[in-house]
Amino acid sequence: MGEGRQSPNWVLLSLMLAAVAAWLSLDAVSVAPNRIVPGTPHMALGVMGGWPAWLLALPMLAVAVLAWKPGRKELRLSLVAVVTLLALLPLWLSAATAVLVEPDMPQARVAIGRSLWLVLFLLLLATIELRTRLGLSRPLGWLLLVPMVSSWWLSLALWLEPLALLREYQARSDQFMSALLVHLILVGAAVGASLVLASLLALAMRRHAGIRRTGFAVLNFLQTIPSLALFGLLLAPLAWLGSRLDWLAAFGVSGIGWAPAFLALLGYSLLPMVRNIHVALEEVEPAVIESARGMGMSRRQVFLQVRLPLALPVVLEGIRITTVQAIGLTAVAALIGAGGLGTFIFQGLGQAAMDMVLLGALPIIVLALVADALFGSLSERLRPGGAA
Repeated sequence: MGEGRQSPNWVLLSLMLAAVAAWLSLDAVSVAPNRIVPGTPHMALGVMGGWPAWLLALPMLAVAVLAWKPGRKELRLSLVAVVTLLALLPLWLSAATAVLVEPDMPQARVAIGRSLWLVLFLLLLATIELRTRLGLSRPLGWLLLVPMVSSWWLSLALWLEPLALLREYQARSDQFMSALLVHLILVGAAVGASLVLASLLALAMRRHAGIRRTGFAVLNFLQTIPSLALFGLLLAPLAWLGSRLDWLAAFGVSGIGWAPAFLALLGYSLLPMVRNIHVALEEVEPAVIESARGMGMSRRQVFLQVRLPLALPVVLEGIRITTVQAIGLTAVAALIGAGGLGTFIFQGLGQAAMDMVLLGALPIIVLALVADALFGSLSERLRPGGAA
């Protein structure tokens, strides 16, 4: 049978037209002589005579045309074009930096403009859309980003020394690594503790309906409390405990710092974790359990060798959701002195330095995406009939 042609892919078509409009109408880069003076914005069409901008815009338009009636061949060509465009963006930025930054401006700072951020975001969405349409696996989807990552790494290493984001990192590299480590420790501790506690709660809920009703009511209530409000509610009791109990004070427990951050993250992590574990254990087919018992398995063997392995993919989904949520919420913990990458976000907001904000925000986004991909891929592999 020949490859059929489909109706227009409105998602891909809209993404490409939006990318072209953003690329040609908004500022792509700004240049400032130093950190204090506001930068001068430059549109892509105003750099290097504008022809490099059209070299990037034309493939976007070509993908929009291919999206009108896409067969598999058109989708493959679109994917190649989008991956190539993602790899070319940092090279265009490197060329623009070389043209716009004068040799006598050693303190000049180049900031990425609105159009470049929007185009990057829209092209990544287009990559996800094409991967889904073509039925590619998650690992292969991540491999599609290798050209873009390699291009950014090469550009940052060789040509993008004036990039404002890079200069913010260079000025705070030691502080950045310390904040990253604190962020990962807080997330890991909260997710690990929630997994243990949620497992115990889910097992108790399976045995007692009263615990199930009360437990879910309390956990749902915790989710309705804004994160800043929860930090505030924890401040007074933890400060009191830290001042009354020396052994808690020795561990650094006080109204600010890691303790309220950890407890708040734990509270927010419990609901998705408990719900997924409880549903995963309850939804195992009764016929499978009866077959295992018919084979002479004990109750313990049925749980460990049948129910738990079958429930594991859904449990991993709960861990995935909880981890991604915790990575984002940990940024807010910087407001109570817990540290982490949120420190750069709030310092940048206070100084009106958006590149410092990005220094904290971009790693958080990357961590969340990596966690989502790892746990998502593992969950897919463990599902019956999943990838080998």
